[in-house]
This record gives sequence, structure tokens and C-alpha cells, in this order.
Amino acid sequence: MKTCVLAVAVWGKTAPSHSITAVMITDDQQTVVTGSQEGQICLWDLSSDLKISSKEMLFGHTSSVTCLAKARE
Repeated sequence: MKTCVLAVAVWGKTAPSHSITAVMITDDQQTVVTGSQEGQICLWDLSSDLKISSKEMLFGHTSSVTCLAKARE
């Protein structure tokens, strides 16, 4: 049974800006990861028909994310 988990955004009427400075696609080609000038990292679902939908936005960096790299399990 597949479980669906929905993301909840907690901010005002407009989402935080996300000026993309780095992009990475996972090995399974199902997730796109972007880093931003504002310091966030976003995860995006990539469907087989190349439609992108937001998954998660991670906060915490105090400076721009200029590089993304894969880590081993």
C-alpha cells in the first residue's frame, strides 16, 4: 500500500523567494534538488512525463547554496 504524504507550507500569502544557484538530479531521476541564493534547498518530484512538483523546502543555511553533491548511503 502506497502512502501519500502532503507537504505543509507555513508562511504568508507568498512563498519565500528561491533564486536557483545549483541543480542536481538523483540517480533514479525521480527527484530534482535545487539550492538557492537565499540559502534554501528544495526537493522536487519529477514524474515520468517530466512534470515537476514541489516536495520539500529545507531552511537553515545562512549563505547561498552554490554546490550540491550526492552522498553515499
